[in-house]
Amino acid sequence: MRATLRWAHADLRTHRGEALFIVSATAGIVAALLLAAALFGYATNPWQRVFTQSRGAHVWIHTGPDADTSALTALDGVDAVAGPYRTAHTTVESRGARATVELRGAGTEPPATGRPLLTTGHWLTAGSPDGVVLESSLARALVAAPGDALTLPGSGRTLTVVGIADTAEPRYRPGERAGTAWAHAGAVGAAAAGDRPGQVVGLLLADPDDTDYAVQRAVTRIGAGAVKDVSDWRQARAEAQGDTRLLGQVLGLFGLGALLAAALAVHGAISTRVRGHLRDISILKAIGFTPGQVVRVFLVQHLAYAVLGAVVATALIGALGSRIPGRLGEAVGVWQGLPAHTAVLPAVPAGAVLFIGATTALAAWRAGRVPPVPGVSAAPGARGGLTGPGRRALGLRVPPALVLGFHRAFARGRHTPATVARLALPLLLITVALGAWTTLDRFDSDPQELGVAAALTVRADKGVGDAETEALIEREPRVAAAHPGVEVAALAPGQTGTIALRGFGTRDQPYPYSVVEGRIPTGPDEAVAGQGLLDLLDVRVGDWVRITVAGHPQVLHIVGRSIEPENGGRTVSTSLDTLRENDPTLRATLYQVRLHPGADAGEVRTALSEASGGRLDIHEVISPADRLSAMRGVVLGLIVVLALIGLTEVSTAIGGTVREGERDLLALKAIGLSPRQITAVTVTAVGFTALAAAVVGTALGVPLAGWLIDAEGRSSGIGSGIAHASSPALPVSVAAAAVLGAVALALLPAARASRRRLVDTVTGVA
Repeated sequence: MRATLRWAHADLRTHRGEALFIVSATAGIVAALLLAAALFGYATNPWQRVFTQSRGAHVWIHTGPDADTSALTALDGVDAVAGPYRTAHTTVESRGARATVELRGAGTEPPATGRPLLTTGHWLTAGSPDGVVLESSLARALVAAPGDALTLPGSGRTLTVVGIADTAEPRYRPGERAGTAWAHAGAVGAAAAGDRPGQVVGLLLADPDDTDYAVQRAVTRIGAGAVKDVSDWRQARAEAQGDTRLLGQVLGLFGLGALLAAALAVHGAISTRVRGHLRDISILKAIGFTPGQVVRVFLVQHLAYAVLGAVVATALIGALGSRIPGRLGEAVGVWQGLPAHTAVLPAVPAGAVLFIGATTALAAWRAGRVPPVPGVSAAPGARGGLTGPGRRALGLRVPPALVLGFHRAFARGRHTPATVARLALPLLLITVALGAWTTLDRFDSDPQELGVAAALTVRADKGVGDAETEALIEREPRVAAAHPGVEVAALAPGQTGTIALRGFGTRDQPYPYSVVEGRIPTGPDEAVAGQGLLDLLDVRVGDWVRITVAGHPQVLHIVGRSIEPENGGRTVSTSLDTLRENDPTLRATLYQVRLHPGADAGEVRTALSEASGGRLDIHEVISPADRLSAMRGVVLGLIVVLALIGLTEVSTAIGGTVREGERDLLALKAIGLSPRQITAVTVTAVGFTALAAAVVGTALGVPLAGWLIDAEGRSSGIGSGIAHASSPALPVSVAAAAVLGAVALALLPAARASRRRLVDTVTGVA
């Protein structure tokens, strides 16, 4: 054991930089995997906790005020029914913020099924007839707290916030989905008298897997014409997880890729070291070391590096993870309070260490097979001299360092492809990460190409006509176009759920949909659909679909696939003229406002609000880039980790090249090469190896990045076509930085080797 420790200590002193890189890379990998686990837990568990504790309904069905829902209690597979509750859609204001809400009638006792979980304040009481309990996302949008007053514009009435509650239903989305507020039946009735009345009923199912079948039977029993909207627990869960789950997937994917790259780097480092220390290993065996002890020397040493890196990462995430700014820190804080945290925290670093240990054991096993009296290795010339083109290049007075360096880099048999592959892997992952970064930048710079053409959504209050609304909007000089439209819920074929039906723009002024397959709709009954809708209905571009809107069938011809970042891509879009052909009385309920380049959406929103005297409900369209802003920091951190792994592999390649060049040193000096030229041979060999790895990594990384990003787009319902190839200068810069960095790192060890004394060289060769 003492001799083992002395060997490990001597090796550590010789390769301190490599040891530091391995420890740092392992720490970064384990930290990335722990953050991925935290994001997955944060995305899933809070919603699941609310759903379980509130005894949440699996299905919520919104109907007209006269629909008969009493028969739903007798449906097979329905354990309980929440409601029906009377509803009214209206607009409320608080502290200058405005939101559309669905007032839901409730009693003085919270319902048993779909029960809101109070976070602050109290439930409705008989002593506060104008009291209201807000869903938490709606309360955040209104900046409201218990005791605040909510104003109903145009009515002079006010409601007082008495509580804020969490719910497992789909959350409030400005301009897209109304928030939920629970109020006394009298308050709901007063609001419904002048607005859109309705009712909502929730179904608690015995088997959640039967959701589609249960929805179909419920809609049939109520009547398709009476159903306005259907939402289920899967949609609510997907929205709650949202982009947090995507961050976790990115971290997990790159973390596993980095773990593989690190394990291969450690394997390569040990293999190279074994080839360079055959004599030392033979001496260890000659003095009594068993093959198992030799294997243990390398295995324990590198496992110690991996364990140290894993412990550092675990300690840092445990102590400082919750202090990371933004969503990552919030996710770690929530994750640390979950029961699964105690099992995942040690399991992730242990798994990483075991994986690195497995690859280390494979390389160390080769060291154990070294015989006590090694045979004499073949001379370099026996492995193959200069090729014909190499000799002709020397005859043409090509610098010897260039020719000999190329020969040394690619005349090492099977070791050359292995080294190139190990070095290319981190470069490939870095290229993929930069592709993700470029796609995020595209969401910021060209949102109209990714399904976000409008900057503002405008809705008019009662009493403001279409002509007046359009005049108010178009009077603003920074507005490029205002497209009238409607967005309604439609029953999908089979009546298993609802989708979003949008009618934006007219045939004279079409809305600029982001069509990536097919064409834009121009004729009657033509529409474009998102990937999520195509998958849901199992249709393709060119097919016809029949949906139901307020009991009326609407047949549309899908002529294109558009990028739809909202509603999971379950959206079909056409022109307002097409919808009016089916319902001539239909009028625009909103306007999608596009701005001139360089115009600030916030300033335009303020100007329009002031010009209208507060009669327009205006919201800025949320870009996917805003929700994914935390991903930039994640990508940057992953690039740093991958760069550390690349440095480890480069140092291994340099060490192997220098040691393999020791046999050539006497010959190179004998033919008259100076130490500077001998140094150039080694540096050139390292440079060519790095260049080959850079070409392979970037050539494979660019198409792989596009494929991975589009695959994620398809799985999320947004659809493929969102990937954006980075400028050719970016991968070229990465490749150049890798080659120049390898050359710079090789200069010092190559110079030292070229100036070794002849007696040392002869001893090393012997």
